[in-house]
Amino acid sequence: MSAPALITLAHGSRDPRHAATITALTDEVRRMRPDLRIAEAFLELSSPSFDSVVDALVAEGHREIVVVPLLLSEAYHAKVDVPSVVAAAAERHDDVAIRAAGILGLESTLLGILDERLREALRAARVRELDALVLAAAGSSDFLANQAVARLARLWGTHHRLPVVAAYASSTPPATGEAVRAFRAEGRRHIAVASLFLAPGWLPDRAAELALEAGAVAVSDPLGAHPELARTILARYAVGSLELVPV
Repeated sequence: MSAPALITLAHGSRDPRHAATITALTDEVRRMRPDLRIAEAFLELSSPSFDSVVDALVAEGHREIVVVPLLLSEAYHAKVDVPSVVAAAAERHDDVAIRAAGILGLESTLLGILDERLREALRAARVRELDALVLAAAGSSDFLANQAVARLARLWGTHHRLPVVAAYASSTPPATGEAVRAFRAEGRRHIAVASLFLAPGWLPDRAAELALEAGAVAVSDPLGAHPELARTILARYAVGSLELVPV
């Protein structure tokens, strides 16, 4: 029996850099598991669509599919959009087992990637001294999702022994610019911003723009196609595959 197929499911964006990054991340997963049938898909705005990828895998003969949502927080897309499209696909292909695995989430392993991306930004800006950090995320109308980002920010701050605040590009304050200005009002002048976004797009660009306008000395790139994220995807896939096995 062949292993279940794997779909990496991202939100999608009109910005072509988003889809290119998701493809690069999925390629990293393929390099780690060349034995698996792996395909990327998007909920909206980018191609290929989730439905078209499922249909193609079924046409190839796959009867078990694990979907790993490339989402960092348990907000609306994770709670509503993903379950909805997976359920619709399972209903359309009632002879195929299709299961959504856990999202990427906000595990502490992300801190290593944040540090790596931030070091790259600091080197590019020729900055050697920091006295505050801002963790910039998308933000959500879901209070618990925002709280998860705030907890990660506190953990990151403890690691670096620096004050850290979470900021959001939408839905809830503070925005990145507000967070940077608040630190500057305290007399801090070397404030860097880490981008807790998976891929480039309008929201991370806006967060970076506001931060730099407010006086941030550096803003890191999104997490991108990092091997650690690829390993997390495969860990989610492994659990999802087990859950396909009848008890």
